[in-house]
Amino acid sequence: MLSGGATENLPKRVCACKRCISEPDIVPWFDERFNQSIHPLMSKKNSILSEDTYKWWQRLQSENNPANYTEVVQRLFEVIPGEEMYVDWGSSRCRTCAVVGNSGNLKGSNYGAQIDSHAFIIRMNHAPTFGYEKDVGSRTTHHLIYPESAKNLPNSTMLVLIPFKTLDLQWIISALTTGTIKHTYMPVLSKINVKNDKVLIYSPTFFKYVFENWLENHGRYPSTGFLSIMFAVHLCDEVNVFGFGADEKGNWHHYWENNPLAGAFRQSGVHDGDFEYNITILLSETGKINIFKGR
Repeated sequence: MLSGGATENLPKRVCACKRCISEPDIVPWFDERFNQSIHPLMSKKNSILSEDTYKWWQRLQSENNPANYTEVVQRLFEVIPGEEMYVDWGSSRCRTCAVVGNSGNLKGSNYGAQIDSHAFIIRMNHAPTFGYEKDVGSRTTHHLIYPESAKNLPNSTMLVLIPFKTLDLQWIISALTTGTIKHTYMPVLSKINVKNDKVLIYSPTFFKYVFENWLENHGRYPSTGFLSIMFAVHLCDEVNVFGFGADEKGNWHHYWENNPLAGAFRQSGVHDGDFEYNITILLSETGKINIFKGR
């Protein structure tokens, strides 16, 4: 039995889970890259971008004559809340999160109930659940989209917009109000079925941090899948990843597709899918996340 003095000398836990992602001094590779002070979500407090970040962000999907960023953000936070969220780290919290990708390896996995047991369930882009509940679950707490992949969401789900340009911020304002923006570089939904207080914005500063710190500038910018994983790594204490990678036959496709050979999304030239996957595997091998490989 430890004496009171010995107990006091034990290191303080950073969370209440058995293993905590943010636990320092265990994986040096992780510690070199992980910066908890850079928050994944934009708020009124952190919405000002450095000149370097703004220039990098504007190059992702270049706009001719972009609107004034400061004015757009001011209008944005008149439409949606701008408070900081999910900054309740501490030794009493154990926030479990499932990041659910769209891989065909989810077919026949029977992961649905396990996915639904998490506190946060993060999905991305189209990600249908109706008819696939046994394998992918039915709950979604956070759904990451960009304007061109937007869909209507249940009232209980937080929409997390990943903005690639100022026009994307203008689009979410429009989609929640006037519905006047119907085209970016392709047709987009003019209105979306989501409550204003359920809309969150992925921070361009965090976006750039993920690209530089974690992907070491590979590709043009990170994929939605990798951005979702890093979103969870920074908001959660325990992260379980489902639906990433190929199926057991080595095919890359989406779980709702009939064609198991469909994998054109890996050949876009925008993302370095192999580097992203290697970093994801390394996070798993070092015990920071758990990957469920499906079938």
